[in-house]
Amino acid sequence: MSSLWVYPGQGVQKPNMLHDLPHDDVVQSYFSRASQALGQDVLTLDTPEALQSTRAVQLCLLIAGVLSSQQLLQKQLKPDYVAGLSIGAWAAAVVADVLSFEDAVRLVALRGELMQTAYPTGYGMTAIIGASRTQVEHWINQVQQQSGQVYVANINAANQIVISGENAAMQDVVSLAQLQGVLAKRLQVSVPSHCELLEQQAQTLAQAMQEVEFKTAKIRYLSSSTARLMMSASQIRQDLAGNMACIVEWESTVQAAWERGVRLQLELLPGTVLTGLARRIFKEGSVMAFQGTRLDNIMIAMQQQKESV
Repeated sequence: MSSLWVYPGQGVQKPNMLHDLPHDDVVQSYFSRASQALGQDVLTLDTPEALQSTRAVQLCLLIAGVLSSQQLLQKQLKPDYVAGLSIGAWAAAVVADVLSFEDAVRLVALRGELMQTAYPTGYGMTAIIGASRTQVEHWINQVQQQSGQVYVANINAANQIVISGENAAMQDVVSLAQLQGVLAKRLQVSVPSHCELLEQQAQTLAQAMQEVEFKTAKIRYLSSSTARLMMSASQIRQDLAGNMACIVEWESTVQAAWERGVRLQLELLPGTVLTGLARRIFKEGSVMAFQGTRLDNIMIAMQQQKESV
């Protein structure tokens, strides 16, 4: 039996998410390394005001994901697989030792800047809950015929599809969905991620990444853009560069992990969203979140999974 560590995307951020981490020597060391890489104190990034910035949000998610992982790695526990939703893929890649923490911090800062500069206002993402992908695509096609910029972005579950694009176009899709009794929830994301609107920004990021060393993964890396296993440096480099403009196939990624023998999914900080999404697939396995769970209970679950046959 195997374990999978997963890392969430934008929308789960909260004020003080870095300040709430245990301030032990390891955490302080990583804060110092991140601050030096950025040229600014990372503990200024998690205020309510700072988190209005896509750059700050993405950096906080990266740092929280890596540091919560370190709490377990320091105990000689590691997963068999890692996967991340959107920005979460960068934390997964760091944990798999594909690139250094400092390089990831610098590249994620650039990623966030590219995204927020391209679309400072008027765009975002919305979850459509209770409709199939086919239904959502039908509504999107109707709106696009009126020149509305809106796209399918995330397939989080069979009945949870996230759309991305202009605020007005997204609202038109929401209105069509609500006529069918379907729920919609605007996400705390201010840019149109995972669609063609960010293709140019993805290309710019890819160019910057050519100057950074990437290595073969030491832990098996599942791409949430393709739901496929990747190990080579070149594959993961390309996956990370392009994921801002690609649909997130999260349901398929979790299903792929299950089919590979994963029976324990652990969601690293912050939040519990991915834990909820996994429950349908992991009916006979275990899903848990770092947030709200005692460290010793996580350690026991990881050890039991490692020892199970």
